Amino acid sequence: MLENPKVNIKIKLAALWASVTFCYLYGDYFELYTPDKVNSLLTGENILDSPTKLLTASIILAIPSVMVATSTLLKPKINRILNIAFGIMFTLMMLFIGVNSMTKWSSFYAFLAFLESIITFLIVWFAWKWPKENTIQ
Repeated sequence: MLENPKVNIKIKLAALWASVTFCYLYGDYFELYTPDKVNSLLTGENILDSPTKLLTASIILAIPSVMVATSTLLKPKINRILNIAFGIMFTLMMLFIGVNSMTKWSSFYAFLAFLESIITFLIVWFAWKWPKENTIQ
């Protein structure tokens, strides 16, 4: 039999945030292959057509990346709160994007948004079920 050691909740959360971050990156990368995407980037006629929109997108996408580290570094109480709050926020955001991405060329995006919403739901679930300290002596 192979040993199956228990994985610390902080490591689970960090791994889930890393996984969802990769999915976000892949989605944005694969989107470059859709018709007229590169042309819209060259002309500046795209969804991120202003410095404010670029900064906003950068802040939103920095959250999952930073949550990889904060999930391992922060104390349990604040860690749990941040994982639940950001997990819910990104789950809802990805469900919204997934539902609104149902076109022939965006099916990959809808798939990734659905997968991302499952991962962020798992983040919320694990954070919600954060193990309690055993105080019996």
